[in-house]
Amino acid sequence: MALLELLLILLLSAVALGWVARHFKFPYPIALVAGGVVLGLVPNLPVATFDPQIILFAVLPPILYQAALLTSWSDFKANIRPIGMLAIGLVVVTTLAVGAVLKWLVPDVPWAAAFALGAIVSPPDAVAATAILSRLNMPRRIVTILEGESLVNDASGLVLYKFAVAAVLTGAFSFMEATAQFALVSVGGVAVGVALAFVYIGLHKKLGDPFIETLTVLTIPYTAYLAAESVHVSGVLAVVAAGLVRGRYAPEIVSAEMRIMARSVWNLLVFLLNSLVFILIGLQINAVVSVNLRLYSPLHLAGIAAAVTATAIVVRFLWVFPVANVGQLLEKENKDGGELIIIGWCGMRGIVSLAAALALPLALPDGTPFPHRDLIIFITFVVIVATLVGQGLTLTPLIRWLKVGSNWSLHDEQMRVRAAMSAAALATIDDVIAREQISQEWAQRLKAEVSDRIALATSEDEQLTPRMETMTRLRHAVIRAERKELLRLWQGNEIADEVMHHLMELLDYEQAHLPPVPVAAPEGPATRDSTDTLETPRS
Repeated sequence: MALLELLLILLLSAVALGWVARHFKFPYPIALVAGGVVLGLVPNLPVATFDPQIILFAVLPPILYQAALLTSWSDFKANIRPIGMLAIGLVVVTTLAVGAVLKWLVPDVPWAAAFALGAIVSPPDAVAATAILSRLNMPRRIVTILEGESLVNDASGLVLYKFAVAAVLTGAFSFMEATAQFALVSVGGVAVGVALAFVYIGLHKKLGDPFIETLTVLTIPYTAYLAAESVHVSGVLAVVAAGLVRGRYAPEIVSAEMRIMARSVWNLLVFLLNSLVFILIGLQINAVVSVNLRLYSPLHLAGIAAAVTATAIVVRFLWVFPVANVGQLLEKENKDGGELIIIGWCGMRGIVSLAAALALPLALPDGTPFPHRDLIIFITFVVIVATLVGQGLTLTPLIRWLKVGSNWSLHDEQMRVRAAMSAAALATIDDVIAREQISQEWAQRLKAEVSDRIALATSEDEQLTPRMETMTRLRHAVIRAERKELLRLWQGNEIADEVMHHLMELLDYEQAHLPPVPVAAPEGPATRDSTDTLETPRS
């Protein structure tokens, strides 16, 4: 019962914090980490006990897989050099620097444990950063580099993390042996991920049912992770490789229904996992500080955490500018100083660091506690709070102050592509009419709709024309009327539930493809369209 109560608290907290983030228009990870801090101060809340490895296995594969699935392979290849310098070079340097600082401040910490902390906090999470940058019309290359860095640095940081933890557990470490093993587990993990991706691609071609396809997709990251770990290679890299390969072929092998369904499922799953982990650490952090870290004075503890946080932030800036200057000499590119500052400031840590900290073993093989585990967890949480909240909330004012941006946006490209697609549709309509000798009058309505899309996509002000505005309002009104009549028939027991759900889904798809209802015709309470109508009980 205590576990169920805890899960209910976590879910309700996730709902509340998600609403706060949406209402105040900032990335939800910031609300989650702030909410976790507040919850950690509430007395007498239940604290869960769990196997640390469960956190790593349950949380990381789906999050990494979704990020890889949505990564543009062409953009990733075009920017592989800066991505590699940030995602591998910077991760290694940050791991060494943070480990050295912790060892200097707390000499009792073993080197391996210090480097474990460095590996934990080395990979930034670009979720909050890219969400802000996309809204502010930043150059696409910056967003691409940050997304690619976030994807690869999670893998490189977690590989280093496993080596550091293994060194703590065994008490032995060889640089040459670790380097060779790093290459082996990396290449092996990628190979396992690529192989499994093609197996699932072949399997998807034979399924043909969106529910079964979506359920199958959910098994990919866990299967890749387990398969790679079972042969002692990197499960994290296997998940990333599987996501990249399958994302490249997904548009050709899955149906539209499956894409709609899978997108919703993945977004919900990732949001739920982020929420549970952030809030869970908030519930535990109070006990960690008040009980397990009571040997440290508050001032000393705050000083250690502040020094580690400052090291992680400063090292990123010290790495970004020299690397950019080298790139300028080699590639003859004119790097903008403001853009480099933005890249340097986008070092927010997130869910990967938190899950890795929670996954630290509780004890060594001889039964002694893992050295300074609670201190590492506390420092990790402080680094996340300081970077995610501090840097995340100041990123927008910094971008506006630096006046960094461009006239290009992803939306502009989408409009150009939609115009080209609509032009191809008109040409196809004319071709079919000529080939099959169809009456022009029969195709005029469809051609008018396609022409409206072209007008909307190519208009400079992106405003609906009076005709398009009227037609949009009418289409929304028609769908509302159809939905109202469908519910009336269902509530009167005149149709079966299966018929109602199927037709309701078709109406939802149709409405999803319409522009929003124009402001000139707001919906009143009588015509309010909401999914809560599905909750209306049958008579």
